[in-house]
Amino acid sequence: MQLMSAISLSPLSSQPPVILVADDDKSVRRLLRRIMEREGYGVVEVCDGQQCLDAYETVKPDIVLLDAMMPVMDGFTCCKQLLQVARNNLLSALTNFNTDSALGNTVIAKLWERTPILMITNLDDEDSVNRAFDVGATDYVTKPIQLTVLRLRLRQLLKQAQVYKQLEAANQALQQLATVDSLTDLANRRRFDDYLHTQWINSAQEESPLSLILCDIDFFKFYNDQYGHPAGDICLQKVGHALKRHAQKNQDLVARYGGEEFAVIMPNTHIAGAVHVAQMIQAGVRDLRITHQGSAINQYVTLSLGVATMVPTWDSSPSDLIVKADQALYQAKAAGRDRIVSD
Repeated sequence: MQLMSAISLSPLSSQPPVILVADDDKSVRRLLRRIMEREGYGVVEVCDGQQCLDAYETVKPDIVLLDAMMPVMDGFTCCKQLLQVARNNLLSALTNFNTDSALGNTVIAKLWERTPILMITNLDDEDSVNRAFDVGATDYVTKPIQLTVLRLRLRQLLKQAQVYKQLEAANQALQQLATVDSLTDLANRRRFDDYLHTQWINSAQEESPLSLILCDIDFFKFYNDQYGHPAGDICLQKVGHALKRHAQKNQDLVARYGGEEFAVIMPNTHIAGAVHVAQMIQAGVRDLRITHQGSAINQYVTLSLGVATMVPTWDSSPSDLIVKADQALYQAKAAGRDRIVSD
């Protein structure tokens, strides 16, 4: 039920649809603006294909009206590049998306139907029409423009554009579900693995240190036994919030590693800096003063923390850093818990 709620299509925007018009003929642009504003559309005008590309990302139009023959960059070339921009945006958006699922494949297939492009051309021969479709145009009209035909085509394409934007919103919700832990609102294990791999490569290239903190709520099983799982969930949320509050830099990633275990990935951070953050996290959780009668060491919830730092190389792997941090965490627990051990 949570998944279906998150990806339900949102209502259509109350803002008027935006049409991006690219035509080098000022009189044609003026005519098109008058027609489309009469229909209730917002209009943005550009004079050539390059300006169209530049405006596309900023304007995020519902439809592109594209003249085939223009200076600087013709409509055919522009249309092909607009399609590539849409593909690149989609690939970027799906970096952390689970493409193995049937639901994922369905959404991805529909998202390839990018912003509709209506080609306007004087060339009504078959070869030009075929070329327009080959470069990714959704439909075409010929000059002189028949106003009734243009209105009908715009309305049809607008319906497609509205569906596309709704699917974009659904995709964003799916990405959220794919990378965020639903209980704590922290990064989940999948996001942790992806981010650690990325930062490992970056750190290896820059020969910079990469630190990892692994921490565990002490005697959390006894906490659940004593207070029940709903209270345990609230405890996890509070501890997760404390970790996020004390992470130091924008590039630090706080994640729920699994169960009652959390992790902090810290790029470009030496061991001293990582230990300092671990100390602040430990103090922050103590300051929460969450009563824990099942703890053998403290009346309040505490953390055991393992800290490790490496300068990644091409001969090592992210798992090496995880092993070092996990060993440090094990030592902290073995030494009595509620403490920090660094490797």
